[in-house]
Amino acid sequence: MPGKSFFIDQTRCTACRGCQVACKQWKNQKVVETVQTGGYQNPPDLSSSTFKLVRFSEVVVDGALRWLFFPEQCRHCLQPPCKMVADMYDPEAIVQDPATGAVLYTERTKKLDATEIRNACPYDIPRPNPETGALTKCNMCIDRVTNGMLPACVKTCPTNTMHFGDRQDMLDMAAKRLEQVRRKKPHAMLVDVSDVRVIFLAEVHPSLYYAHLMAARPGKPKVLSRRELLGKLARQA
Repeated sequence: MPGKSFFIDQTRCTACRGCQVACKQWKNQKVVETVQTGGYQNPPDLSSSTFKLVRFSEVVVDGALRWLFFPEQCRHCLQPPCKMVADMYDPEAIVQDPATGAVLYTERTKKLDATEIRNACPYDIPRPNPETGALTKCNMCIDRVTNGMLPACVKTCPTNTMHFGDRQDMLDMAAKRLEQVRRKKPHAMLVDVSDVRVIFLAEVHPSLYYAHLMAARPGKPKVLSRRELLGKLARQA
């Protein structure tokens, strides 16, 4: 499938949060007032003014304490479940750019059921704007990309964690990097690589980074896998 993709190599992320700040600056988003929650992650969650968030996880891996960093954002699914649900009400509320594949939310999302759209997302990404009611998330910096520029987060990253380009080039880069990482980290994997345009390389199981890094979450029967969700939507159509 053509279009654009990100490749995010989490083995190189240092949680500098440059991507998080660059996203806010480019989109002119307001800061989120927070309080100390006992950790370094800030703010605590995505919001209508935070589309990119570096999540911190302190875990024990093979008997050793580890910090795992996850620069979260919308995955821009190849077949976005949020759009499938929205299309049942308003096909123009959530659109997919034909050139890049970016999943874009419009002002018409304010007429949708925000909870229903959020529940449809396998990664729990959409957030409503409390002032307008419109749903919000990363838009792949579509204004920059269509003018030949890199997304702000990728442009800012100082550690070679984030990459962006034609999908096949990103798939090739991800596969090559995975082969390198597996020499020392045999459990490393590319997360949901066949389903999304934001491809994460995790050096340990995705669940150790964050519950929603991976779409399918075995052991939690109330949460459907991508395939199960698409099947359910098809039956309801």
